[in-house]
Amino acid sequence: MALDHATRKILEQLASSGAAPLHEGTPEDARQMSASFAAMAGPGPKMSRSEDRTVMSADGHPIPIRVLVPQQGARGVIVYLHGGGWVIGTIDEFDTLARKLAERTSCAVVLVDYRLAPEHRYPTAVDDCGTALAWTAEHLADIAGHADVPLIIAGDSAGGNLAAALARRARDDDGPAIALQVLIYPVTDADFDRPSYVDPENQLLLTREGMVWFWDHYAPDAAQRSQPDAAPLRAESLAGLPPAVVLTAEHDVLRDEGEAYAERLAEAGVPVDFKRHEGQTHGFFTFLLLPGSERGFQHVVKAVRACTVAHDKARTVRTG
Repeated sequence: MALDHATRKILEQLASSGAAPLHEGTPEDARQMSASFAAMAGPGPKMSRSEDRTVMSADGHPIPIRVLVPQQGARGVIVYLHGGGWVIGTIDEFDTLARKLAERTSCAVVLVDYRLAPEHRYPTAVDDCGTALAWTAEHLADIAGHADVPLIIAGDSAGGNLAAALARRARDDDGPAIALQVLIYPVTDADFDRPSYVDPENQLLLTREGMVWFWDHYAPDAAQRSQPDAAPLRAESLAGLPPAVVLTAEHDVLRDEGEAYAERLAEAGVPVDFKRHEGQTHGFFTFLLLPGSERGFQHVVKAVRACTVAHDKARTVRTG
């Protein structure tokens, strides 16, 4: 299916700006561009609570987080890990998206300002997000009003990579009980020769060269890229992981690895709600003004609401 009209218009505007390709610039160049994209979203819905807090990493580094609680209260808590190739992105840039997600799902959202590469390379981002996830699990009552709510982990692109890694870590290390993992066009491998990577029609907002650039900043040691915390698709077993929602975009270099991960989850017996969004490219979910973003949101919101309803029913049975 051809790229949808709204996305083509945005890509044409970006092309007319004369900006150099991502892989030809510096991390600071990319961060400035990311901030300009985020400004297009405008303000998000009002929250009942919006609190900036700090949690401490194992090496003593302060990790900023933002807790957003919607007006109607929280039936669950979503730890949202932003995308940006582990190099770009801040909680301020994802504030509008998180507020919209909180309002639509009736869940609190915790944004994590994990440390970025190349200043802080792999596995710093995974470790920071793991620390924030553990903190959230310990503070569910403070966030949602009571502790018996589902804990959900979600992320887009590199954030989807981190979410998938933490879901597996939680399984292996007796970590927090995660009710659902939401993986939006996730990075799951570092194989740049998959068909979706080399397809000329997919060299759009994110290109093959751009992903090589991100990986070179995040995990320049090729041996590290096969570790499951970096490439969740390389994990020996995916059995016993939380139910998953996996969204991919038709015209995205990451499409094949995201879909391969969804297939492996299903083969391992994990319930998977998968959808390829036709006519979309990488980043469609976070471009909130696009019709494709709304369709992606509807899919995620439906799945999260189903998770909270199931949890509420189970709690009623438990408590009589």
